[in-house]
Amino acid sequence: MQPVSAGPKLEIQMLHDRVLVRLSPEEGERRSSGGIVIPATAQVARRLAWGDVLGVGNSVRNVKTGDRVLFNPEDQLEVEIQGEGHLVMRERDIHAVATERTEHGTGLYL
Repeated sequence: MQPVSAGPKLEIQMLHDRVLVRLSPEEGERRSSGGIVIPATAQVARRLAWGDVLGVGNSVRNVKTGDRVLFNPEDQLEVEIQGEGHLVMRERDIHAVATERTEHGTGLYL
């Protein structure tokens, strides 16, 4: 029996206006600003999520690799890369960017 060859490693390059995001790990239960513990199973409303940008297409203008972005994870496409789940989305589906580069910021920080 021949061993299975993994073959050459292929680099993933995003196309057009697509962004590859790794979903930030869930924190489990959260604590409100008043100190109330909110269990991880509590469903308040549709919740936006933060993720880390791993790659961007050549038509993406406002997001760079390494930025943290805010988006709706329910509206995105999921892909598994090296056994880990990632999301692919269009730049227009991103609601906010957390970055060290400040041009038109809100004055709020993570």
